[in-house]
Amino acid sequence: MNQIFKQNKRIIMIVFVALAAVAYSFFQSAQKKEQEGEIFNLENLETTSESSNEDQTEPINSTIKVDVKGAVHSPGVYIGKQEDRVIDMIKIAGGFTENANQNAVNLAEKIQDQMVIYVPKMGEEGEGIVSNNDSNANASGGKVNLNSADENELQTLPGIGPSKAASIVEYRNQNGRFKNIDELKNITGIGEKTFEKLKDSITVN
Repeated sequence: MNQIFKQNKRIIMIVFVALAAVAYSFFQSAQKKEQEGEIFNLENLETTSESSNEDQTEPINSTIKVDVKGAVHSPGVYIGKQEDRVIDMIKIAGGFTENANQNAVNLAEKIQDQMVIYVPKMGEEGEGIVSNNDSNANASGGKVNLNSADENELQTLPGIGPSKAASIVEYRNQNGRFKNIDELKNITGIGEKTFEKLKDSITVN
């Protein structure tokens, strides 16, 4: 028996060493994967943290739109920024025409989203318009209220210029509140065609 054990002792030792080597290699491999996993999780955490910080510090879109009308070379709706002034939007619209009444507009006023800038011509009735009818429109379901709108807001209606807007306000002052929108046709210069264009944009409530 001893002789058999001695003969196989070398083989047993070789097998033992091989098993130990395999076990050590497996242990090393598992430890390496664990370390790599920790590094990966740490990198993900840092990336997520950086993305979160970027989202928090990302500036809010401050782009606003302004409608420039009247005596400018290229009337239209233009994109501006909150720090822009009326003069900036007029420049974007090509600048004043030769017959523009520049003194009728407050060029230093800051612009607002949905603002209407109207530059009158020399000799044109009424003053230049720089208005924002958000509050009136929101309170009236998106329509201009004939009983509360000022001349600036009235001129945002189709077919209503400075002269007609002034007439509407004058009529209201002399006759009291409008009882219905059809009463608008009592004002000189507002006939059936003009009324048809703006009837869906006005209210008396």
